[in-house]
Amino acid sequence: MVPIPIRREKAGYVLNSLLVPLLNAAAELAEGGYANPHDVDKVWRIATGAPMGPFQIYDMIGLNTPYNILSHGDKHARSLAAWLKENYIDKGKLGIASGEGFYSYKPAD
Repeated sequence: MVPIPIRREKAGYVLNSLLVPLLNAAAELAEGGYANPHDVDKVWRIATGAPMGPFQIYDMIGLNTPYNILSHGDKHARSLAAWLKENYIDKGKLGIASGEGFYSYKPAD
């Protein structure tokens, strides 16, 4: 975390205000069948120079957190939550902590 001056109060952190729409847009692309998670991440990393794509970030965060947030949102957000639950969470794919999410992670030797 980096301290910055805040001119007005806002729920969540500045980073989350930028990150959540990015993650939701990525999920919409995958859920809608427009692009697979690996390709979305590849495009993001190449275009921005960022070290991680949105689905890699999902895996780092853990899929339960975005699921819990989305499941309390509007109809569209709940649809994304259902997609995460059905295709990943219900299959034990929770992200790095479980060894698999959008990617597979081998335990360190």
